Amino acid sequence: MADGLQTVKSWILERHPEREDIAPDLDLIENRLIDSLSFVEFVFLLEQESGTSIQMETLEVDSIRTLAAIEEHFFKTAVEA
Repeated sequence: MADGLQTVKSWILERHPEREDIAPDLDLIENRLIDSLSFVEFVFLLEQESGTSIQMETLEVDSIRTLAAIEEHFFKTAVEA
C-alpha cells in the first residue's frame, strides 16, 4: 500500500474509531465512512497525498468509492514503457 493511501486510510479510521480496519473493497460512501460533511476535507487530503489536482466538477464518485479504487485512480505507479 502506498504511503499516501495509508495516510488516507488512517484519516478515515481516525474519524471512525469504532473501526479497526477498512477492507480494500468496502464501499466508503455506502458505509458512511466518507459523508457530505467530510467530503471536501477528504478530497483536499487526497490531492495532497496523491499530488493530483482534483476538479470537483469532473470527479467520478466511483474513483473514491473504495480504497482499491482510490489506489487505482490516485496512487497507481506509472509504468515506464
